[in-house]
Amino acid sequence: MSPRRRAGRDRGSFTAELAAGLPALLLLLLAGVTAVDAVTTRAACLDAAREAALAAARGADGAAAGGRIAPPAATVSVSVDVDRVTVTVRAPVRALGARLPQLTVEATAVAAVEPGVPGARP
Repeated sequence: MSPRRRAGRDRGSFTAELAAGLPALLLLLLAGVTAVDAVTTRAACLDAAREAALAAARGADGAAAGGRIAPPAATVSVSVDVDRVTVTVRAPVRALGARLPQLTVEATAVAAVEPGVPGARP
């Protein structure tokens, strides 16, 4: 004789599995959105660092040039040596969730000082 299953025995099991799996799925989605935001913020920082390094190497104000296209709340630091300019741009990444730690991304660009420029400016 084979045991018979009762009709209502599995009732509600899908709801319990959904209740357990939905928060994990939501956390995974938030992590993915935060990662995409971090990558796009880093790309914007890299663009700003390149623009600032080229401007400073040509004798213009590098910090102002980088600040125009940098992400919001970014910091632009320009360092001028004898023959090269180094620019670092740091920006915070918005994490989706108040309890998550704040991330900061950074990008650095280096450019040679243009010949004939009397002095590169930070």
